[in-house]
Amino acid sequence: MPALSNLELLRRVPLFSALTTAQSAAVADAIGKRRFKRNEEIVEQGQRTNTLSIILTGRARVVAIDCQDREVIISTLRPGDYIGEMSLIDGQPHSATVRAEETTDVLVLGREAFLSCLHDNMSMMRNMVRGLVKRLRQADRKIASLALMDVHGRVIRTLMEVADIDDAGHLRIREKISRQDLAKMVGASREMVSRVMNELEERSLISVQEDGSTLVLDPLVALSERPDQTQAVRGFVGGLSPS
Repeated sequence: MPALSNLELLRRVPLFSALTTAQSAAVADAIGKRRFKRNEEIVEQGQRTNTLSIILTGRARVVAIDCQDREVIISTLRPGDYIGEMSLIDGQPHSATVRAEETTDVLVLGREAFLSCLHDNMSMMRNMVRGLVKRLRQADRKIASLALMDVHGRVIRTLMEVADIDDAGHLRIREKISRQDLAKMVGASREMVSRVMNELEERSLISVQEDGSTLVLDPLVALSERPDQTQAVRGFVGGLSPS
């Protein structure tokens, strides 16, 4: 199978879908390709790269790291997601590290070409703003859950956010998530998260499958939709001490 040209690859990226033929050709001439191995850093927190990276294949994890090397997983990026746009816009260092979870191919666009695209194409700018707003809303939800929910509530919210509908119509978390990774997502200890997950499984709120995926069962969906989610969950499973 012949390798795809930069222009053909560009047409697969939603961010660039509104570019004219001439603009697409100009960006294709300025764009490069890179492959990152598993656990290799695409960008590093506190550093500048002056490039926009767009994921073509693979998966990457956004993590914030403190001075004691403790990590919090902010989000997972997949094909079509982009990296580094905030630093290109405000000139500040990257606010988080992005690390490949598996072999990941990206398109790389330099600062000048990126800013020229934004200047010349209002539709692309709107797409970029929508992406930034989406991430801001995700950050707002995470801040609210850390401030207002106990570990039960944070675990449930995270499970609901990473699950999607499978072919049979069930809500399923397709990728296996380790207890350690889940702990980094919710800001709690691995031991505490393990206790919560074990209780959810014992109460038939989730079901871990042989293939490593996790089914989110109807009672948990109902609990997650209640306005008094934390109290409802604690009452259903007997509750643990707040974090």
